[in-house]
Amino acid sequence: MVILTSVLTTGALTLTACGSRNNDSKGGDSGNITVTIGVDAPLTGQNSATGLGIQYGAQIAVDDANKNKTVPGVTFKIKALDDKAIPATGQQNATQLVAEKDVLGVVGPLNSGVATQMQQVLDTANLVEISPSNTAPELTQGKDWQSKKVRPFKTYFRTATTDALQGAFAADYAYNGLHKKKAFVVDDKQTYGAGLSKIFKEQFTKQGGKVIGTDHVSVGDRDFSTLVTKIKNSGADILYYGGQYDESQVLTKQLKDAGAKIPLFGGDGMFTPTYIKTAGKASEGDLATSIGVPVDTLPAAKDFVATYKAKKYPGDYGTYGSYSYDATTAIIKAVGQVIKDGKLPDDARAKVVDAVQHNSFDGISGKISFDEFGDTTNKQLTVYQVVNGAWKSVKSGVANPK
Repeated sequence: MVILTSVLTTGALTLTACGSRNNDSKGGDSGNITVTIGVDAPLTGQNSATGLGIQYGAQIAVDDANKNKTVPGVTFKIKALDDKAIPATGQQNATQLVAEKDVLGVVGPLNSGVATQMQQVLDTANLVEISPSNTAPELTQGKDWQSKKVRPFKTYFRTATTDALQGAFAADYAYNGLHKKKAFVVDDKQTYGAGLSKIFKEQFTKQGGKVIGTDHVSVGDRDFSTLVTKIKNSGADILYYGGQYDESQVLTKQLKDAGAKIPLFGGDGMFTPTYIKTAGKASEGDLATSIGVPVDTLPAAKDFVATYKAKKYPGDYGTYGSYSYDATTAIIKAVGQVIKDGKLPDDARAKVVDAVQHNSFDGISGKISFDEFGDTTNKQLTVYQVVNGAWKSVKSGVANPK
């Protein structure tokens, strides 16, 4: 216990130093009040390409708000903390953000497993949290969400739709769109990956398909030879993978190199150019579902995309960047609603939570509003396929799991 505490403390100090040195923004005209919006995401290591897209999506939203004086008299800044996709680190980051009085909202995290360790900390402090990417249903609807939906935390919201819809959307497209009948299903044993795979299996079977094999991998695995042999010998005509791109981009290459010419189908955790870049030609024909519609096709997101590219920000903006921008904007708008006579009330955090719950506006990713569970009311999803070395949209719509 002493050793563990020492390690955790050292990690927290390291994250504090990194956040203070690199991630504060002073953009925009000075106001009388400075409000900080925290960002928690994996900024290094595992999942960092998508995590950085979240950080800089939030940064652009803050810069726009300061430039446009969205909330007169208030200057917003970002404090981004690196959770490295580790739940315990996300919890430490949440504690750090709670302790800083000028933090009135948090955007993130990327990973559902990290969210499970942050929710209680932020809820106890009445600090609003909006994730642009968490999709595990239990985060908003409770552990028994399939039989009885109960919202666990009033401060938690998300601009991403849930795995209940995403898994069903993938299963429908695999069976009816690709006409695949035999699926092998693999997950990474994490909250997001295991949950997504479970729903895919249920819905694929209901459609009439057969799940002829299942297995698990561990985060960080790079040798999938035994698994590849099992999948190849199973006779599956599609592999469904629940997890992030870090493992799937290696798995698909080893699978194709072994002669199993079947597509790998995954969720939004796989939808990034990094997947294609790493897997190379082996990724051709692979598929992924993701929330919303392609950001490059949204007229409202045109300036966002141009700014991201012009500033040469790292990371992949196309996966969650616009949803991070909108999550940040929701907090900014809520702050504007709670200010009275140029001052923030003593219970500003709690009032921001209430304002977010009742907000409704047109974001760059679509209509932004939240239901009674804190879930987005935007249920749009898209299936993408790798075609000629790039993700191409092949179907958009709303899933209706039966």
